[in-house]
Amino acid sequence: MSRPNYDRDRGLALLTMMERIRAFERTAEQAAVRDQLVLGAIHLSIGQEAVAAGLVGALRRDDLMVSTHRGHGHTLAKGADPAAMMKELLGRQGGCCGGKGGSMHIADFGVGMLGANGVVSANITIGAGAAHGVKLLGDDRIVVDIFGDGAINRGPFLEGLNWAAVFGLPVLFVCEDNEWSATTRTADMTAGDGAGARARAIGLPVEVVDGNDAEAVADVARSLVARVRDSRAPAFLHARTFRQGGHTYFDPASYRSADDTAARIASDDPIDRQRAALGAAGVADADLDRLRSDAEAEMAAALEAAKAAPFPDADQTFTDVQDIGAPEAAA
Repeated sequence: MSRPNYDRDRGLALLTMMERIRAFERTAEQAAVRDQLVLGAIHLSIGQEAVAAGLVGALRRDDLMVSTHRGHGHTLAKGADPAAMMKELLGRQGGCCGGKGGSMHIADFGVGMLGANGVVSANITIGAGAAHGVKLLGDDRIVVDIFGDGAINRGPFLEGLNWAAVFGLPVLFVCEDNEWSATTRTADMTAGDGAGARARAIGLPVEVVDGNDAEAVADVARSLVARVRDSRAPAFLHARTFRQGGHTYFDPASYRSADDTAARIASDDPIDRQRAALGAAGVADADLDRLRSDAEAEMAAALEAAKAAPFPDADQTFTDVQDIGAPEAAA
């Protein structure tokens, strides 16, 4: 749909980031399936790129973020180096976490990415804690805490939102609602009106957005980020999107209709929608195609760099690992 006074530069930046995220994940999938170089599970966010691109564009580099086990897109959008991310997935030296965290725990403190988390909803209380730390330090950063729709049915959702509301913490909670909790449709296991209603009950202001419309996400993110930064109080964004693939890269998603999924992808792919918006604004198809090919080349190079990197030395096994000593020694 054409928009009046359309900002082509912002539109191109959004598409560029979405193409980079998808190219990274397609390349990571190739490394896992074809090359068998990723030994752990990876959870792809293909189909959800507009949330990461639209949201992170509203943040400063020093703002903080915590994410889910499906966090490649958020990490890349926050400014992490794709080669370092790919090395992390392959367990190599030079990875974001030294090759020892892997996909589900990818982090880059240098860009404010405090980490993905393999435990559903655990990042919600971590995000609240980070926001409490920001409040105690007294600066004007904010924390963005991204979680999935399945997380709202676990205890940390209530605990984290309640803590943030009671203590007035500068955190934007974002429910990235892709309709599926692993292999179960979320609507079948969630009572009431869902994420936004639960956040309102705790007293948070709530916005709901079409999470496959990158421009809409960017608009509401800019508004909510400014609100949280100015008020030093929490807010909530419910972004409705769609997970195009299975729960993990090796999940065929046979628990849902292949025809329905294909129809949804054909009609509601966020990258296709953004390309259409830019085309309506006069951007040539050749220029849009170049963004895709550039992204694919960038991520292919990242994979080659990761393949060439050595594994961590054995003497690094216990570095970066907390050790409080033997329990009996502390008694």
